[in-house]
Amino acid sequence: MTQPAHNRQAFLWLPLLIAIAAVAGFMMGSRFPSKKYAADNDRKLNSILNLIADDYVDTVNLDSLIELSIPQILSNLDPHTTYFTAADMRAATEELEGSFSGIGISFMLMGDTIHVVEIIPGGPAEKVGILAGDRIVTIDDTTHVGPQLSNSGVIGRLRGPKNTQVKLGIKRDTSKKLLSFTVTRGDIPVNSVDAQYMLDRTTGYVKVNQFGRNTYTEFLNALTQLQSEGARRYVIDLRGNGGGYMEMAVLMANEFLPDGQLIVYTKGRYKRDDSQVWSDGNGQFQDAELVVLIDEFTASASEIFSGAIQDNDRGLIVGCRSFGKGLVQQQFDLPDNSAIRLTIARYYTPSGRCIQKDYKQGIGAYEMELFERYEHGELFSPDSMKVMMSQIFHTLTGRTVYGGGGIVPDIFVPRDTSGMSSYYVDVVNAGLMQKFAFKYVDINRKALQQMSDYKQFLRMLPGDDALLNNFVDYATQNGVPARWYYINRSRDVMLTQIKALVARDIFGGEAFYPIYNRNDKTIQAAIKALNKRKAAFPITPDD
Repeated sequence: MTQPAHNRQAFLWLPLLIAIAAVAGFMMGSRFPSKKYAADNDRKLNSILNLIADDYVDTVNLDSLIELSIPQILSNLDPHTTYFTAADMRAATEELEGSFSGIGISFMLMGDTIHVVEIIPGGPAEKVGILAGDRIVTIDDTTHVGPQLSNSGVIGRLRGPKNTQVKLGIKRDTSKKLLSFTVTRGDIPVNSVDAQYMLDRTTGYVKVNQFGRNTYTEFLNALTQLQSEGARRYVIDLRGNGGGYMEMAVLMANEFLPDGQLIVYTKGRYKRDDSQVWSDGNGQFQDAELVVLIDEFTASASEIFSGAIQDNDRGLIVGCRSFGKGLVQQQFDLPDNSAIRLTIARYYTPSGRCIQKDYKQGIGAYEMELFERYEHGELFSPDSMKVMMSQIFHTLTGRTVYGGGGIVPDIFVPRDTSGMSSYYVDVVNAGLMQKFAFKYVDINRKALQQMSDYKQFLRMLPGDDALLNNFVDYATQNGVPARWYYINRSRDVMLTQIKALVARDIFGGEAFYPIYNRNDKTIQAAIKALNKRKAAFPITPDD
């Protein structure tokens, strides 16, 4: 793709700016040992910059040039070393600590593309059908790909006043054509616990979507509430959780571990970046049975929690292999309130596994790795799951676990394709179930608001045949013709999702998951494992 002239100019100066960035790094403080190197290069670069400012044929805004080029410089290090402008820093703080008005996604710039890594449940993006794994190609009909992208630039286009709209062009692996979604911005509350409810008389379920500043408090409150309702064992759902503050994952793991067990450790280039974190024995749920659910979007702090539970034989990990983000970033604040989050170490689970997957083949290969898992069948068969036999480790009681990137589950659950069909893919790609749910609520709002909870709502719904026929008619009117062979194949999954979406529009997130999870194969596998084990925790090698 041809870049604008000012961006081409930025890349002409890239070698110079690499040196500038190096000097900036060396001047951050005593972390860097060679003061002479920094001083020598500082003088050299100042001379070059003065030459450009005084004698270059055109006027050059060196500040703007540096801002454009720093992300490109850092992209040559690893996928998670990141530059944040001052605006980026404000936005990142809002996402983990406050609330804001936007579309309700978390994204990552990888290579030259905006990748959607997380959808905030109940937010505007989810309501129109945007999914984790989508790639944003256009914003308001303007192409947004290429090395000129910045976090602050993307945030500036996606966020805006409440009730304003933004049109997104989405590339999705299940569609050859670009998908179009119009999202109405809204207030995005930043809550970490999406749902808590009882799966059965003794099993509590907690869905955690991120590790923010208040996650531990929310999580502990959820466990305590479920305990008061009779929970003696817990299913912790970290699927789709892209991470956040490591401290929150450590505090959560500490709740389940006896005194003196290693939770996580780090190793860096220098001894000062090495650390170990141990449990203190003050956890309130040390005797509770535990299963943790993970998937390919479970990353970072979620993997620290999962690895601590697995390696200490404290619970079972169920699902598919996690993302594999195990690089430790330290934030260095710069004088203009921008910052660099520089990778200084790697995370390791208690058994010695490095969580981070390989990134030596470059950013392009790294960002395609999840797609390759899908292509190679890893999400559908345990035999296709990437397990490095050269990296065998052992848990506290001697069970075998594997390294090589991400957390390999104790119990693999394949992606459920029993209800998938070409018709289902078409209505999902068009966001029609979300739109139908909104319209259904809008038409029936007065009656629905009279209901006390989602259980009464389910009892009062029309029969499944009537609800499905209504949806099929709606889809036909919106460009997806009825194909009843495929509709019947996807009947159960579509009805479940429609009911869950309608319930959330009326009763909120607490009503969504009890309905949506009813036929969830991963949760069913978790309950089966708990029933089979009964009180056999911690786990032993014979289990």
